[in-house]
Amino acid sequence: GIIECETCGFIHIDPIPSVEELERVYRDEYYKDDKPLYIERTIEDLRWWETVYDDRYEFMENELGNGRRSILDVGSGPGYFLRRGCERGWKALGIEPSRQASAHARTLGVEVENAFLDEKLSASIGRRFDAVHLSEVLEHVPDPAKILRLAHTLLEDNGIVCCVAPNDFSPVQKTLSERLNYAHYWLAPPPHINYFNHATLSTLLERCGFSVIGSTSMFPMDFFLLMGDNYVGNDEVGRASHSRRKRLDIMLNEPALREFKKEMYGIMAKHGIGREAVIFGKKEKR
Repeated sequence: GIIECETCGFIHIDPIPSVEELERVYRDEYYKDDKPLYIERTIEDLRWWETVYDDRYEFMENELGNGRRSILDVGSGPGYFLRRGCERGWKALGIEPSRQASAHARTLGVEVENAFLDEKLSASIGRRFDAVHLSEVLEHVPDPAKILRLAHTLLEDNGIVCCVAPNDFSPVQKTLSERLNYAHYWLAPPPHINYFNHATLSTLLERCGFSVIGSTSMFPMDFFLLMGDNYVGNDEVGRASHSRRKRLDIMLNEPALREFKKEMYGIMAKHGIGREAVIFGKKEKR
């Protein structure tokens, strides 16, 4: 079942799968069975993805100031975020449990450890970073607080964590389920163990020793559902909606619209709207 857990402060499935079970899934099965087209589609969407990555890097660069350009990407997938960092002058290391994804990342010339982040790996890295990127990771792990605490230990003082997770049980989803009879289509067990929104993700970061210094959103795909384009369970409609969203984001990146784009996604975050919540936390110097 799905429970709203008072102890952890966010919604998660119950029972939580074991670490061994998850390791088996993410080492070999996830990219093969659950996401067979993921790498191919990332390549197809790369121009759009790079605008997304640039927004995150730009925020961190502005916060960190000159000369602080080392990043650890946890759950680095096919490696394009790392490659974009290297192009911007960052020294980047990835950690990725999937054999297929980490092998692909290495073909891009980026440095990736094919492993899960745990205490042992964290200790063996033997250095600290100016930034840690955790995109679409915390919803998949049995203990998100543990991962965030490890990220905290891997950061330099005043370092930054960037956390991205699906924004679920949002006002838009609530409206869709109450007014338009959409079932809880965003529930995706077993891969998605945990369900966050802007508020619960921010609270979790604070509980793990970070101060929240920024909060933004990614385009609210569910607006298409509000407009009557039902992509739930329909890949063709989903891809068409996604193409329109990519085009919009790319055009909003034009110089005359860029500031508006930033502000618009910031306002969405304030209202808990957007398909993904993007939260930046800082490890304050003690």
